[in-house]
Amino acid sequence: MAESGTIRATPSLKTRVALAVAAVLVLGGALVLVAALAYGRQAAREAYDRLLLGAAADIATTITVRDGSALVDMPVSAFELLSLAPDDRIRYRVVAPDGTTLTGDASAPMPQVSGSAEAVFFDASFGAEPARYVAVTRLFAERNFSGPVRVIVGQTLLARRELARDIAQNALVVLGAAGAVMALFAWLVISRALRPLPLIGAALASREPTDLTPLSLSAPREVAGMLVSLNTFMARLERQSVATGNLIADAAHQLRTPVSAIRAQAQLAAAETDPERRERIVKRIHDRASGLGRLLDQLLNRAMIIHRADSQPATPLDLRDIAVEVVEACDDLALAAATEVELDLPGAPIVLRGDALSLTEAGKNLLANALSHGRPPVRVGVTGGTRPSLWVSDCGEGPPAEVSAAGGSRFIRTGRVGGSGIGLAIAHEVAEGHGGAIRIVRAGGRCTVSLDLPGRVP
Repeated sequence: MAESGTIRATPSLKTRVALAVAAVLVLGGALVLVAALAYGRQAAREAYDRLLLGAAADIATTITVRDGSALVDMPVSAFELLSLAPDDRIRYRVVAPDGTTLTGDASAPMPQVSGSAEAVFFDASFGAEPARYVAVTRLFAERNFSGPVRVIVGQTLLARRELARDIAQNALVVLGAAGAVMALFAWLVISRALRPLPLIGAALASREPTDLTPLSLSAPREVAGMLVSLNTFMARLERQSVATGNLIADAAHQLRTPVSAIRAQAQLAAAETDPERRERIVKRIHDRASGLGRLLDQLLNRAMIIHRADSQPATPLDLRDIAVEVVEACDDLALAAATEVELDLPGAPIVLRGDALSLTEAGKNLLANALSHGRPPVRVGVTGGTRPSLWVSDCGEGPPAEVSAAGGSRFIRTGRVGGSGIGLAIAHEVAEGHGGAIRIVRAGGRCTVSLDLPGRVP
């Protein structure tokens, strides 16, 4: 038989979290890279636009008017500014108010906006290459010369692209280093957070097969919840294991003597020649066999009740129906004892949540004890309130003091003929399984054994 179910190998939690962190870092890195490229382009454009503007302004300041004509004395400082982009080609042009080119490249483009006194930046071509231009206007109002003189300076974009690329690369390097550090710290944090999981596995693997005691480990809140569920499951397994062991021990303890007695009586009956004595022996065999059957029923009922306490969900029920079913199930015992069982039931339903079969078995055992060991009149009733109860009452003395003090233990020697203590133990197990208790009250010449249950709303 296989020792474990089918386990499908999936990526570890560390791998899953690492992949998730990596995905976040990659997505964030892509967004940061796009933003860095945009920022790099903007920064490069603003930096080199300032160079163009500075060069154009230097040229504009050198324009003078002599004898009604504009003269341009090209300053060295303008070319020094433009030389900060050594791989780029430059062109310039100075245009008179009448549109003639005073100096420079007459094919240099003019801005689309005309007549503005502000500096105007625009994009155009420099041969086959894209370029950036600036137009600076200087106004003259002299007797022999008046109007705007425009200075146009252009530059190709190689240096701008190189600066933008450098900014993006630097940002990417910083991002990569930060991402690596974050991934390392995330891995360490995840490894530390998941450390309780292998500890739990090691603790379980090192245990003996019969060791079902709760695990006691320090763990994060999420893992602690799993530990609580695991301990609850092991507690259920332990209860089932104990119930199975008790059933085997009870059977070995209780069945050996009656089976041996029946075997001995059968041997006597086989050897007996006197019909009258044989008849008495056969009757004793029948009585012992009947007692053995009842004992077996009680043993199996107790094991069944313990099993149902962990496996059957509680359902809404009326406690009055349980009392009626208990009385009907014990009709044969009442007839054998020549006793009539009285029912004392309230008019309103007593509704709670529980296992009807277990409650019925508990009530049957209480009633069977009253019919076997008590005195009439015997009554079965139900009471409501905040703590509903199913009770059995008779005029006898009730269970002996040692049985009451044993709290539902099995096989308490009571001195009664046929008394094993299993019936009260079954009722005790059912009460505990429903969160209640067994209560024994002696008053007014009667003994009442009640199964007190919590008043849970269905």
